[in-house]
Amino acid sequence: MPQYWWVNHKQTHRQEIEGNYLWSPKRRSDGARNQFYSNMRRAAPGDLVLSYANGVIRYVGRVTEFAFTAPKPAEFGTTGGYWSNEGWLLPVFWTPLAQPVRPKDLIETLRPLLPERYAPISAITGNGLQGVYLAAIPEALFKAVMAGVAFDPLHLIHGGANSLNFEVVKEKLEGAVEAAVLNDASLSDSERQSVILARRGQGQFRRNVADVEPACRLTGITNPALLIASHIKPWRLCQTIQERLDGMNGLMLTPDADHLFDRGFISFDDDGRVLVSQRVDPDDLRRLGFEQLTLQRFGFAEAPAVWNTGRFRTEQQKYLKYHREAVFVDAAA
Repeated sequence: MPQYWWVNHKQTHRQEIEGNYLWSPKRRSDGARNQFYSNMRRAAPGDLVLSYANGVIRYVGRVTEFAFTAPKPAEFGTTGGYWSNEGWLLPVFWTPLAQPVRPKDLIETLRPLLPERYAPISAITGNGLQGVYLAAIPEALFKAVMAGVAFDPLHLIHGGANSLNFEVVKEKLEGAVEAAVLNDASLSDSERQSVILARRGQGQFRRNVADVEPACRLTGITNPALLIASHIKPWRLCQTIQERLDGMNGLMLTPDADHLFDRGFISFDDDGRVLVSQRVDPDDLRRLGFEQLTLQRFGFAEAPAVWNTGRFRTEQQKYLKYHREAVFVDAAA
C-alpha cells in the first residue's frame, strides 16, 4: 500500500517540479534533527505526494525511487543559502492537475483529517505552516483534497520510469561533478585523468582498492575480471582528490554485490557484520544468490550465525560510517 505525503515547497517549487524531484537538507541549520527532512528517507517508490505552493496544490507526484544523498541542486541558486550543500534527493514524477486546489477553501472538510502532529497546514486557517517540508498525511486527507479533481492517472502511474531511476539520476549528478573536475584549473592533466577514471572504478583507484581489499566481501571471489572497484563514500560526494583515489574508500565487489552496496541495500559495521535493508525484497536477494542475507535480515529461524566478513581497518571505518548514515537506505526506515 502506498504512503501519502504533502510537500510545502514555495521556495523551490519551480525547480523541483521542472526537475521531477524533491530535495531537502539532512538537518536543520543548527544541526538538530528535522522530522520533515527525515521523511525524505521514509518515502518509497509508488507513494503519492501533493505539491503545495503559494496557497494552492497544482501537482500530484509519484515517488519513483528511494531518496539518496546528493548535492544541493545548482538551480536553487541563492535560495536556501543557509542550507548545507549535502542533502536528500527524492525522485518524484509530477503530473499537473486540471485545476488548482486551494486547501484553505476546504478547511472545514480537511480539519478533522489533519494529523495531530506534523500537519502541513493550520487546522484553524488552512494556511501552509512555515517550517514544514515533507509531511506524512492519511489517505483520507489525500482523497479529500483530490476529490473531483481531474488529472491524467496513467501519466502519473507510468511517467518517468526510464528517466527517474537511481542509475539515470546518479549518472546525471556524476556527469555534473565530472564537468567541474574537467574545468578545475587547480588540477594537472594527470590528476584529472585519475579522478575521471576513478568514477568508473578504474585506474589508480582500482589498484589502490585491490591492495586493501583483494576479494569480494560477500562472495569471496578474487578473480579481478569478475570484480568492480566500488567507492564506499560515493565518488560524486567525495570532497577531495584524495578521497576519490583512496584505496581505503573502496571495496572490490562482484557486480550484484556492487549494486546492492551502491544503492544502499547493504552496508557493513566496522567489525565486518553485513547489514541488510528491509527495503530490499527478500525474494530478490534469493534470486541474486544471497540466501544468507535473506535469512539473517528477515529473522528466519534457520538463519545461520550473523554474517561477518572480518573487521575493517581503522582507515576504512570513517568511510563506512558515512555509508551507513548517508547511503544505507534502512537508516531512517
